Amino acid sequence: MPNRLATEHSPYLLQHANNPVDWYPWGDAAFARAKSEDKPIFLSIGYSTCHWCHVMEHESFENASIAAVLNKDFVSIKLDREERPDVDRVYMMFVQATTGAGGWPMSVWLTPDLKPFFGGTYFPPTARWGRPGFLEVLTQLAQGWHDDKARIVESAQDVVDRLRHATGADDAAPDRAPVAGREALDAGIAQFAQAFDTRHGGFGGAPKFPRPSELLFLLQAGALTGNTQARTMALETLHAMAFGGMRDHIGGGFHRYSVDAEWRVPHFEKMLYDQAQLVLAYLEATQASGDPFYATVAEDTLEYVLRDMTSPEGAFYSAEDADSLAPGGDEKREGAFYVWSAEELDALLGADAEIVKRRFGVEPGGNALADPQNEFRGLNLLYIEQTIEDIAARTGRTVEAVMAVLGRARKILFEARAERPRPHLDDKILTAWNGLMIAALARAARTVNDPVCRKRFAEAAGRAANVIRKKLWREDDRLLLRRLRGDDAAIEAFCEDYACLIWGLIELFQTTGDAADLQWARQLMDVQTSKFLDTRDGGWFTTTGTDKTVLLRLKEDYDGAEPSAASVTVRNLLVLGHLLGEESYIDRARRSLERYGPHIGRVARVMPLMLSTLVHWLGTSTQIVIAGEATAPGAVDLEGTLALHYLPWAVTVRLPGRHVAERMSGQAPWLAAMAEVDGRAAAYVCRDFTCSAPVTDPADFAAQLNDAAAPRRIIQA
Repeated sequence: MPNRLATEHSPYLLQHANNPVDWYPWGDAAFARAKSEDKPIFLSIGYSTCHWCHVMEHESFENASIAAVLNKDFVSIKLDREERPDVDRVYMMFVQATTGAGGWPMSVWLTPDLKPFFGGTYFPPTARWGRPGFLEVLTQLAQGWHDDKARIVESAQDVVDRLRHATGADDAAPDRAPVAGREALDAGIAQFAQAFDTRHGGFGGAPKFPRPSELLFLLQAGALTGNTQARTMALETLHAMAFGGMRDHIGGGFHRYSVDAEWRVPHFEKMLYDQAQLVLAYLEATQASGDPFYATVAEDTLEYVLRDMTSPEGAFYSAEDADSLAPGGDEKREGAFYVWSAEELDALLGADAEIVKRRFGVEPGGNALADPQNEFRGLNLLYIEQTIEDIAARTGRTVEAVMAVLGRARKILFEARAERPRPHLDDKILTAWNGLMIAALARAARTVNDPVCRKRFAEAAGRAANVIRKKLWREDDRLLLRRLRGDDAAIEAFCEDYACLIWGLIELFQTTGDAADLQWARQLMDVQTSKFLDTRDGGWFTTTGTDKTVLLRLKEDYDGAEPSAASVTVRNLLVLGHLLGEESYIDRARRSLERYGPHIGRVARVMPLMLSTLVHWLGTSTQIVIAGEATAPGAVDLEGTLALHYLPWAVTVRLPGRHVAERMSGQAPWLAAMAEVDGRAAAYVCRDFTCSAPVTDPADFAAQLNDAAAPRRIIQA
């Protein structure tokens, strides 16, 4: 019999709808039962593409004996962390504080009034690997609740009080300090240099996670200060990830992280937020280096998203699972969709197989030696082992011939792989993650060389924004929602949803010049401010504070796998302030930066994206506009010139026609007069809204951009 989760919309909750556990969703019904029966709550938090969540479900939640204990002694709640990050953050903080580690699945035991008293992550059904067994934990906690409930309740209250004090949620007086200067950027770069892996790229040892916010900071700070080491660390890391097994060399896109230090063995799930942020990092890497390789990786990643993670209406799905059925098998295995035997490649590729096996490090018995957990014995994880030039030299082929073989082979392998059982797709649409992807597509539409691709990416970004506006924005009561699945829109948006959507709209406006996008971004910014700004210290709460079942109203500064709402918001304020000439936005950004003071560089590994906002703060106020229809003479050449220059602190706008510029007069008056010159597209380079004479020649435009990009000119004293 299905349990209560069968009527939910979350893919993660629906995965547990047939468990024998008497699950509740997070809500009043579960809380009321826990109080009326005086039982502790078992809260299990995860998400639908989480590998170890699947393992714990199979081992424990599908086990009738374990379910019987849960049903007898606890009220069990299942929660999707991607739908409710507000709840997840509170209990993750508790688990990390009490165990020193965190992750999903997260298992937390609560008093009936939702205060945590014990927690952890994955528990095996019986004790092994140095971990206590889940059944043993349940038995001991049930006995403890029966024998010593008063002590447990007192301890839980004490823990919550300590967390409230540690997070500043107890209304302690905030500290203030001056905004950091260039020395903070230098200190931040030095922090990354100490942790940089000079052999394999990335920072620290295994496992290695892609944190694009780190790479964006290094690229941007390197451009502003002229520090070539910062740029080198970012480029080498991006190159290593693109060559390693964390990238899907057949279908495009990136897996979640690498379990080894060499980027070879991935954890195979694919997250939308990773794709979006990595696209931004690879696009900026091309501009910073002049090497089109990085843009090629970005385009390939976007092609994967548009093909496999896009809804029919144009919004973007959340994730693809790591696990899938192996061909002919009856059990799911991690990576089964992605790995190959040498024999398969021989059969599919014939004479071309030799080149493909050289390229991707394929061994007759499998390249499982690269797998520290030895999960893929006899199979091959594809990573780039030999360059095209090396293969050409060793096989006596031309470079062009090798490239032709690899192009044919990719198509054949893609079609063969499509016949395998696909990993589970989490098809919910999250506002924050869609905002990140809208930003990535819009940026690509200003950066890539191919005008056809530019148009396609801009249109894809616009379609996604329209879905969010139509389905998840209630303009009458100025309410944004977080999650859409099918026709069900639900969950009041959190600060990160506003911040990331605004980021996407700002990038979209800069690409298309559509005044409606800028107007909506401004409206959302004002709503976000009213709901989430801490007026005492300029910080940003992650929640509105109206849901009293969420014990703590937190401010989160950590830029992890997803950027913090605070970091994105400060950047948005700076760009919007420049676009709109709105000093109040600039002042609000300053107040937020004052929270961290001049020594923010010491915590660069914690908040790299927030630190990168200093690049926007310290760089001189630079605005760059290309005015003219896309078909106007010279437009493509000016766009291409701009794409080749890296000025991450500058605000760039593409105004496609005079009629668009005129519509800007009510919002951004400085744009209203910008137009074509003598029928040709024109470029304007401005500092503090004082513009040089417009130019139509790409060489003249390049000279102005080179002058604006010089580090010695853009560092304030």
